[in-house]
Amino acid sequence: MSNPHNSPVIIDALGQPCPMPLLMLKRALKKADGIQQYLLKSSDPHSEIDVTRYCQIQQLQCLTQKISDTEFHYLIESM
Repeated sequence: MSNPHNSPVIIDALGQPCPMPLLMLKRALKKADGIQQYLLKSSDPHSEIDVTRYCQIQQLQCLTQKISDTEFHYLIESM
């Protein structure tokens, strides 16, 4: 992933049930003003399927990291 100098926009969806993490990501992407990197934090284990599929469809790069059994991070960037 490029752009190491800019911090990603953090989308905190911890505690939000499916499909809220994905909806929060979509909302943030719509508001994007030249921002190209996002860190989505989710506690929903089903978010991995939703977020990775959405990123594939939208041609966004997505790195998934399982922090614990109840926390998942997704680093999302425009290609």
